[in-house]
Amino acid sequence: MVELAPMLFPLEWAAEPLSAALTLASRARALIVDLRANRGGDPDTVAFVCSYLLDERTHLNTMHWHGGGRSEQSWSLPHVPGARFGGSKPLYVLSSDSTFSAAEELAYDLQQLGRAVVVGERTRRGAHPCQGWTVHPHLEATVPVGRAVNPVSRTNWEGTGVQPDVPCAAGDSLDRAHALALARLAG
Repeated sequence: MVELAPMLFPLEWAAEPLSAALTLASRARALIVDLRANRGGDPDTVAFVCSYLLDERTHLNTMHWHGGGRSEQSWSLPHVPGARFGGSKPLYVLSSDSTFSAAEELAYDLQQLGRAVVVGERTRRGAHPCQGWTVHPHLEATVPVGRAVNPVSRTNWEGTGVQPDVPCAAGDSLDRAHALALARLAG
């Protein structure tokens, strides 16, 4: 199991430890990625982690920014430092009602690609990047400034959350995913 918490930090901080952890996990016959306590983070880090869990460069997400019609595609990397876990061994992602933002994207991208089974609770429902403006010393307005669009579903998890494939309480999700992995490896 690899736990990614409390957030997906920017790659300038996180690339080396993530690469080490994911390279170490690459030899496993099945992998559980725990996002239950992850509050979000950097979309580039989402793509970096996905790169270890897929076999080839893959389109993950497109961010459509409001005002100007600008779009940015997110893709997994064609090469990674270290060894990949790859795209064919069993992969399970644990979620909770605290899993938020970029952590939701990681779970959603892998789920929509058919790469991972999401086990646990529906996530917190935050797909759109927001920006805040102070309108009064005691009041801030937070407004969405973009919209994430998954290339498979053509939508995202805003307002709905990532729906688990195997719904259960977050506290039970590790045991459930472990049992699923063992059953799949035995069969």
